[in-house]
Order: sequence, then C-alpha cells, then structure tokens
Amino acid sequence: MDIKEIQNLIKFVSKSGVTEVAIEQGDFKITIKTDQIGEHVVVQQPVMAAPQQVAAPQVTTQAAPVAAETPAATEAAETPASSNLIEIKSPMIGTFYRKSAPEKPAFVNVGDTIKPGDVLCIVEAMKLFNEIESEVAGKIVKVLVDDTTPIEYDQPLFLVEPA
Repeated sequence: MDIKEIQNLIKFVSKSGVTEVAIEQGDFKITIKTDQIGEHVVVQQPVMAAPQQVAAPQVTTQAAPVAAETPAATEAAETPASSNLIEIKSPMIGTFYRKSAPEKPAFVNVGDTIKPGDVLCIVEAMKLFNEIESEVAGKIVKVLVDDTTPIEYDQPLFLVEPA
C-alpha cells in the first residue's frame, strides 16, 4: 500500500463517520482510528520498515501547546493566495522536520527548484521518520511551517510555483 492509497483511505474514513478501520495485507498492517466527532485521525504505521523511512534526527524537543495563531500561520495569512501557486500538504499527523539532522542543511529552501521525487521534509509519526517527496515540479515560494513543530493531516507545508 503506497502513501496515496493511505491518504485516500484516511480521507474516506474521516468523511464516512466510521471510528476504526484495520487493514492487513501480508506483512503490512494499518489501523486508522478517529474520535467520535471525527476531528482527529491516528494512523498506526506498518510493522515492516517502509523504504521511505530514514534515520531519526538526533533532536530532543518538547512540543509546546500550539497556539491558535502561530507565526507561520500569521505569515501565511499575510501572503496573498495566488491562483498559480500549489500547496504541498502534509499526508499525516506528526512533527515537521526541514532537515535530516540538526547539523545538516535543510532539504529545500525558498527559491529552490524541485522536481517530482525530491525530498522536501521529514514528518515523524509514532517514532517513524517519513520522507515527504514532491509530486510537482516548480520553485519553492514559501515554507509555511517552522522546523520541529507539530503538524496536522492535510496542513499546507510549502507553496510552490509550478514549472
């Protein structure tokens, strides 16, 4: 099961009102649970190591409660929404990392040209580090999330000007 199928399954479960779905295909097992209101989606990662996982960054952080208005959200509100920009959204709930380790450079910066398959960031979910790859070609216009902050499913992470 690839990331697109998992994303579609999460969307279906959240819209259908079902509180839990479990799928097992061979050695791959995934359980999607929602609260009764359907606001939060929790994904249990596969038991097997997926090829998109990378070594954990050696970062120790404590997540502070997320305020309703973060600096990144304020900047996003100040940026006029242009019809030609593409939002790259988070495929899962987790912690957003711009780089693979504290001493390493960021995967992408504003102004960088990207193509499909380029790694844009890492999202840590349940102690698994998942590389998020670009599905579009273009230029990074804005990074909408600060490094090491908690993110939600379907939250915009980057604005890209398509090539």
